[in-house]
Amino acid sequence: MKEIITIIRPKKVNATKEALVQLGITSMTAIPVLGRGKQKGIDGEVNIEYRKGILEQNKGVGMKYIPKRYLCLVVSDENAVAVIDTIIKINQTGQIGDGKIFVCPVEDALRIRTDEQGEDAIN
Repeated sequence: MKEIITIIRPKKVNATKEALVQLGITSMTAIPVLGRGKQKGIDGEVNIEYRKGILEQNKGVGMKYIPKRYLCLVVSDENAVAVIDTIIKINQTGQIGDGKIFVCPVEDALRIRTDEQGEDAIN
């Protein structure tokens, strides 16, 4: 099993989720997060209201942090490549801020309600 962690633009979450459902991947955790890459944030990347004074604080240096979405999925080894390819296909624009994908091995999984273990617990 693999844990796939991806950080993407908020406006790409629904398209990513729909594409993963088409693959049969329906379970994921999505968390709103703030972050930045080595470019130190992208001015004008987002169209949302900010806490008063936040933009003035960062004038001339880019935003300290921008809103992103953190998605976490645990999938079978057989599905990992298809999931990664799908996430890239939906989120890759070629522009700074497209996001990151991290792939980690998962030793085991347990479903608390039924005591299922391993891949049975994630399907």
